[in-house]
Amino acid sequence: MRILFVCLGNICRSPTAEAVMADLLEQEGYSGQIEIDSAGTGDWHIGNPPDRRAVEAASKRGLSMTSRARQVDQSDFERFDLIVAMDSSNHQDLLLMKNGDGAEVRLLREFAEGGSLDVPDPYFGGDDGFNEVLDMLELNLKALLEQVSGDA
Repeated sequence: MRILFVCLGNICRSPTAEAVMADLLEQEGYSGQIEIDSAGTGDWHIGNPPDRRAVEAASKRGLSMTSRARQVDQSDFERFDLIVAMDSSNHQDLLLMKNGDGAEVRLLREFAEGGSLDVPDPYFGGDDGFNEVLDMLELNLKALLEQVSGDA
């Protein structure tokens, strides 16, 4: 199973989701069985590290964020089995990019909370937004792992 997490710039939500999932995979014994990555639909931050506020919030929970921002490309739809969007805008962009078969594209908060709820972008807010995002990611990524672990 290969999973790609996607937000707008790939410096806040999606690399945080990647870090949370990496930790969950290690805890649950799935390291090496489920491949994960993150990307953005936009190109503004390509090559940049995650936002320092995201890194700090994750670090306080014992998570390490080492990825570099990249943009989603067409090959991702073939390389990954599941592409998980952080919000409905990125979900729509991904569906428009997808040509035919390939990865399933879903919203993250569908896994535990149902509906088409967005993970809010904390970029323009205060530090509390990064902690709220972490809470949402932890809840929904645990549910995602439960659903896909049989496919690992």
